[in-house]
Amino acid sequence: MNSTTRRTFLKQAGLTAGALAAAPLVGLTLSETAVAQPAMTTNLSVAHWGPFVGHVMNGRLVQTLPFDKDPNPNSMVTVLPDLLYGSSRVKYPMVRQGFYRDRSRSDTTKRGTEPFVRVSWDEALDITAGEIKRVKTQYGNRAIYSAASGWQNPGNFHGAGAALQRMFNLYGGSVYRINSYSAPVLPVIAPYIIGDPAPRQSAWPVILKNSTLVVLLGYDPLVNTKIQAGASFLHLDMGWLAQLRDSKIPIVSINPIEGYTDEYLRTSRLAIRPNTDTALLLALAHVLYTEHLYNQAYLDKYTVGFAQVADYLSGKADGQEKSPEWAAPITEIPAGTIRALAHRMAASRTVMIGAYSLQRASHGEQPIWAMITLAAMLGQIGLPGGGVQNDFPGGLGVPLGSAPRLPGLSAGTNPVKDFVPLNLWTDLVSSPGKTVDYNGQKLTYPDIKMIYWAGMNNFNQAQYTNRVIQAIQHPEVIIVNEYSWTPTAKHADIVLPATSLLERNDLLGTDRYIVAMQQSVPPVFEARHDFDICAGLADRLGFGSQYTEGKDENAWLRQLYGAAQQLAVQRNMSMPDFDTFWRQGYLEFPVPDSANQVVAYADFLADPGANPLGTASGKIELYSQKIASFKYDDTPPHATWIPPSEWLGSPLAAQYPLHMLSPHPLDRLHSQLDQTRLRQEYQVGGREPIWISTSDAAARGIANGDVVRVFNGRGQALAGAIITARTRPGVVVFRQGGWYDPLRPGAVGTLDKNGSANNLTWDGPSSQLSGGNPTNSVLVQVEKYVGTPPALTAFTPPQSA
Repeated sequence: MNSTTRRTFLKQAGLTAGALAAAPLVGLTLSETAVAQPAMTTNLSVAHWGPFVGHVMNGRLVQTLPFDKDPNPNSMVTVLPDLLYGSSRVKYPMVRQGFYRDRSRSDTTKRGTEPFVRVSWDEALDITAGEIKRVKTQYGNRAIYSAASGWQNPGNFHGAGAALQRMFNLYGGSVYRINSYSAPVLPVIAPYIIGDPAPRQSAWPVILKNSTLVVLLGYDPLVNTKIQAGASFLHLDMGWLAQLRDSKIPIVSINPIEGYTDEYLRTSRLAIRPNTDTALLLALAHVLYTEHLYNQAYLDKYTVGFAQVADYLSGKADGQEKSPEWAAPITEIPAGTIRALAHRMAASRTVMIGAYSLQRASHGEQPIWAMITLAAMLGQIGLPGGGVQNDFPGGLGVPLGSAPRLPGLSAGTNPVKDFVPLNLWTDLVSSPGKTVDYNGQKLTYPDIKMIYWAGMNNFNQAQYTNRVIQAIQHPEVIIVNEYSWTPTAKHADIVLPATSLLERNDLLGTDRYIVAMQQSVPPVFEARHDFDICAGLADRLGFGSQYTEGKDENAWLRQLYGAAQQLAVQRNMSMPDFDTFWRQGYLEFPVPDSANQVVAYADFLADPGANPLGTASGKIELYSQKIASFKYDDTPPHATWIPPSEWLGSPLAAQYPLHMLSPHPLDRLHSQLDQTRLRQEYQVGGREPIWISTSDAAARGIANGDVVRVFNGRGQALAGAIITARTRPGVVVFRQGGWYDPLRPGAVGTLDKNGSANNLTWDGPSSQLSGGNPTNSVLVQVEKYVGTPPALTAFTPPQSA
């Protein structure tokens, strides 16, 4: 990416120290959010890209603008009308031609290639309900796999996951997924080490006041904080980064690439070899141990298992000291640099902030464990400005407000107990009867005959696309609720057109705000809400009144708001009636002074006996006896360097000499918005861009802007080359989320014309403990594409029969 684009991004981000100041928000009316225009109405809502005001002229959404009270607005909200009216919109219920004709006897290898038949809603729901009933009757509920994404909608009511699971749970249940692609490892390993599936965070004011050294590991929050998982309303976290920059606290960034945050914060970057963070952290710990810079009293009082760790660091356990000299050839960071960093960390109040991306790698448990081990040796977990922030995506660390909890639609209880880690769903579908290890359990896969996805572009999100193509040939029926013709929708049998967030009324509840997500326009074409789709199916399956409880969208929103009102009364807080609130647009609740002073694990530090952790011992477990009992060869009972399955130090690097990283894109949320005009801002040669170093490009005769082929033994994809010094030699950056666009649809191994990074990734598991996805442990080769690149069809709807 050129410097002009980077400057533009930083300017658009609006990162200023003043960004933290916000005017009181309660009582603001919608009419104050936009300039009045003839025949135009406005409404306030929230997307995962932030709050926006929709402008509607004569019933058509003509513009979406960032909300003017957002201190760091995200310009991505300006393209939201493309989701309504773009060419990729799913307009009507559609059924794959072969499935329409032959139902469960259809040729499943034709998924992704056959045209679709338009049907009425009544017929679509009849067919779908009939298939659900048939599969349950013929095979049982364990033959149904249902899943949805939490990124589909930020609102509390209209989430596709709750709507879908509520329906299936009332009908006997379905096989479900656990964990996520984003955080597949942390919720599994962290409870063993520190007792929390989502480790606690200190508040930003505490870090700014007390930290004297910040160490970032793989962390690029200027990208992450543009997206909000629903825990926020306004972009408040970016302002804290501005304060960090202006604080002059030294910041060390350990990252193979120069991220946007590195440039903005002016970090000192160590260009580590990808996937070797654990080796670096162990070498830092070795310096502390051998030079007696560690806190033995802290380890004795607050941890268990350091003796085993010490034996490993010293080499007593395996004959290899984990010294800086040992780590230097692995990490390609000089031993002197490692030793100097260890000395700085020991002499400072050091906070380590680790990115989610660290766990999305082969043996992703190890860097998390090693960070906690190092922080414990420093004796700083529980101290203000010290320790580890291991669960620190956008929005976390911002002081929490006092808003009452806003409930959502209840999914109920699932009678089916079978589950699968999300990353292993292709293995589940492909291998009925297979038994796998997961977190001390044995999982035996049921035989999946039906997949139902809602609001989830799983075909694009899942690793190893060519295996996905093979896996989806096994089920007898695949159903998708979707508003765009995503790769997932194109490979379904039944596609039911769902509304986007622009067509829904909803509520967003955060720690500081309750927001009225006001419908910009009524559903366009024949789209329906996921809740209404599932209600229609439930009615046909015999439990419609139980599903809806006799309430429509408005009644549900009033009920959820009323529940929050009751909690507010219990806290001696007042909230206006629903109609007044809806006119106001949102409510802000105060942030107590105590929220600015939160120190993670301070209570444990003060009195570990009275405030034990949720681990087996109640202490920080640097060695886990429970994990040792599992006897997993890929998950030792303490932080350990295990060479990744694919990395630049492996023999496979002779054939595929470039390590591919696939971080979050700057101008999308995963694959969302790839179908909008934003593509014009970032595409290169009409393709998804790939960063390649100057030396690697020169060695391959690749010039800036060339279309290149990225490939390995799992797949191949086209991309547009950006020659840059921002990635170290041997590393390419191919951001995830580009829509899969096969040259020959349905063919295994075919060329992806647009540039989906998951054509190259593998689907793990990263270990037997977590079953995580090792998407950042990938080797590839890149070559210049010769000839005229094929035209894109990723955003073109399938043919209609």
